[in-house]
Amino acid sequence: MIPRYSRPEMVKIWSPETKFRIWFEIEAHALDAMADLGVVPRENAQAVWKAKDVEFDVARIDEIEAVTHHDVIAFLTHLAEIVGAEEARFVHQGMTSSDVLDTCFNIQLTRAADILIDDMQALLAALKRRAYEHKDTVRIGRSHGIHAEPTTMGLTFARFYAEMDRNLKRLRTAREEIATGAISGAVGTFANIDPRVEEHVCKKLGLSPEPISTQVIPRDRHAAFFSALAITASSIENIAIEIRHMQRTEVLEAEEFFAKGQKGSSAMPHKRNPVLSENLTGLARLVRSAVIPALENVALWHERDISHSSVERNIGPDATVTLDFALARLTGLVDKLVIYPENMLANMNRFRGLVMSQRVLLALTQKGVSREDAYRLVQRNAMKVWEEGKDFRTELLNDADVRAVLDEDEINEKFDLGYHTKHVDTIFARVFGKD
Repeated sequence: MIPRYSRPEMVKIWSPETKFRIWFEIEAHALDAMADLGVVPRENAQAVWKAKDVEFDVARIDEIEAVTHHDVIAFLTHLAEIVGAEEARFVHQGMTSSDVLDTCFNIQLTRAADILIDDMQALLAALKRRAYEHKDTVRIGRSHGIHAEPTTMGLTFARFYAEMDRNLKRLRTAREEIATGAISGAVGTFANIDPRVEEHVCKKLGLSPEPISTQVIPRDRHAAFFSALAITASSIENIAIEIRHMQRTEVLEAEEFFAKGQKGSSAMPHKRNPVLSENLTGLARLVRSAVIPALENVALWHERDISHSSVERNIGPDATVTLDFALARLTGLVDKLVIYPENMLANMNRFRGLVMSQRVLLALTQKGVSREDAYRLVQRNAMKVWEEGKDFRTELLNDADVRAVLDEDEINEKFDLGYHTKHVDTIFARVFGKD
């Protein structure tokens, strides 16, 4: 990803320096295990660790690869230059390139998942704080973009919290599923390397041994990982879309924080645009774009091919770096989001009580009116509000057929906002717990 949408900690995971350091650790731990098993001399295994504090020369490795056209061989050649050809004689013994590449990739994805999990926890904290802050801030709920019935801004934040909490669980599951390693040799049979080497390397690097690998770690694991990232990205867009709608001039129930000195438009000085949420919508599309290639990587030829390789060299860094940036940006956006309760009430009352139509409908049916007749009575008064700008309560009070069933107090009671918020505490307890 370009620096504009990147954060240093996540970018570092995907740097060549980090990659080569992980490759070294895989090879060095494998040699230790082989020395323990008496397969290679102990002094050779110890000699390789001389490179543990060395900065690998990325340019030199690239130079070697330009000749060998093989990245792992280029690295191993450079490692031998550092520790000595004789000392490095047993490095990579019985291993194949995928043992290094796949195990390294899963380590990188696991580390990326740890950052994303931390990001998600920060976002959840912001959503929870805003939910309780606006638990009783009444706003109109909308279906199809049209006024429906009253809800609260706190419930909106709580809904997003619950969704992101599910995504946190998905990320943790994805991390667990991807945290496997394979040091099983050509076609995964362990013919030239003891399975105990794999167990040792995985333990040292915080992984679980892949139960069965076919020279490569099965790519259904990676498909699940990138799918979890994509679902999270869609949830980010879900929140961003809500904010964009709330910030529309005709609505203006909330808006992104507008900093001193910020400019909204090069042409129109009055503009305050929802640029952060629009940016998040775009970033979500990028993260989701990784899913189809990841799913298509599951089907490889026989024990392996490298059709997945070029895909993963792109989507690994791009999807994780982008999602990390998006989660951090959304957390800041939620944390500083400006809420306008007065505008929420004004918008809800714009159609003069129309949003209470269902309460009147139910009251009529409870008094013995058929649902079809009750619907007709309520709708004919509601249409006067839509088409003539009438006041809904006034029209009901003046409708002889309605008044034949409901008295004035019964009609007035149906316009009590508290009716719609009486179960907010119950919903909050379900989302956040009874504390």
